[in-house]
Amino acid sequence: MKNFISVKDVTDIEALLSKALHIKHNPLEYTHIGKNKTIGLLFMNPSLRTRMSTQRAAYNLGMNVMVINLNKDNWQLEFENGAVMNGTGSEHIKEAAGVISQYCDIVGLRSFPGLIDRNKDYNEDIFNSFLINLTIPLVSLESATLHPLQSFADIITIKENFNGNKTPKVVLSWAPHIKPLPQAVSNSFAEWALASEFDFVITHPEGYELNKKFTNGATITHNQEEALKDADFVYVKSWSSYSDYGTMPEVKTDWLLNKKKMSLSNNARIMHCLPVRRNVELTDELIDDPSCSLIMQQAGNRVVSAQTILTEILSSIQ
Repeated sequence: MKNFISVKDVTDIEALLSKALHIKHNPLEYTHIGKNKTIGLLFMNPSLRTRMSTQRAAYNLGMNVMVINLNKDNWQLEFENGAVMNGTGSEHIKEAAGVISQYCDIVGLRSFPGLIDRNKDYNEDIFNSFLINLTIPLVSLESATLHPLQSFADIITIKENFNGNKTPKVVLSWAPHIKPLPQAVSNSFAEWALASEFDFVITHPEGYELNKKFTNGATITHNQEEALKDADFVYVKSWSSYSDYGTMPEVKTDWLLNKKKMSLSNNARIMHCLPVRRNVELTDELIDDPSCSLIMQQAGNRVVSAQTILTEILSSIQ
């Protein structure tokens, strides 16, 4: 594995899952593989789980870790080719990426969308600028459109909690929020769920359709209760509109998930990537119910997800 940007960088999901579960039970088995290697973690946006889990994963592999908050701890970066740099940008991505490539062996980058210019966000301008100019592997810590480390942790969690003989029914259910959120987690989970060949259903109000590039093959419905029937896992996530980009179209019906709605499911387990706004996205009764909620297990699996991917990359650059 050279880079980790999406599920498309994975050649065999089942094999990667097996490796992840082995690493989870043997977290220090590969401490030799990262010896004398350095990972640089670059954050352009806030982070709790991604920052801490990736650092923990790197330490478990014997790596050195450098963390920098881009545009706060460093010179303001310029990304435009041919720019006349007489504005706020003090250092061009070409030089910055070249320097980082000399100091590190792997780079992890986190960059949220602006939710203003859809073309700019979905072209992944910032990520592609790094990808083009770095000479070392790049790991996505969440981009404008995808969050693959989170999605891999989600798939690990489902694998651990499903013992049925049938294909699990997995539902991605839109949730209310107080502000517009990116589509990255939802896009990414859809990609991984479809690649894992789940019985995958997406339910959301009208106006919140995701980019078909990521959802082709899923069953999509505006009827939340219909979607919940016989579900084994329900992934709750808020996202803003893709078609009317970055907006929050009015929703007149109640989309807050509760135990009454969940009674329609097959005793489904609840999932959420965190942070979660209690009693806005999900009720306390679901978040705090250990027989229902997998949310903390998902968070724990973020270390496993990152460590597995770093092991794959380190194996390719030894």
